Amino acid sequence: MQKMLAWVLMPDHAHWLLQLGEKDKLGTVVNRLKSSSSRMANRVLARCGTTWEPAYHDHALRAEEDLINIARYIIANPLRAGLVKRIGDYPFWNAIWI
Repeated sequence: MQKMLAWVLMPDHAHWLLQLGEKDKLGTVVNRLKSSSSRMANRVLARCGTTWEPAYHDHALRAEEDLINIARYIIANPLRAGLVKRIGDYPFWNAIWI
């Protein structure tokens, strides 16, 4: 079973830190995430149509990479983009360590 460890929704893209289960394939999990979030966004926005581009970029973490530091890097995207001065002011993110 996959687990979402951290995520941030940016104005034009999203970052997800996922832990895949033994039987999960990344493409399948990403497809599920995009599909369910697209349906929800279309419902909230009272529209229909495509939300996400079909492709995605992935990076498999090496064993020595620190998950918490990677999560912090992901969550800090709104700061680096100049959207907020404090991450606590940005509403579209979460991490299991918080």
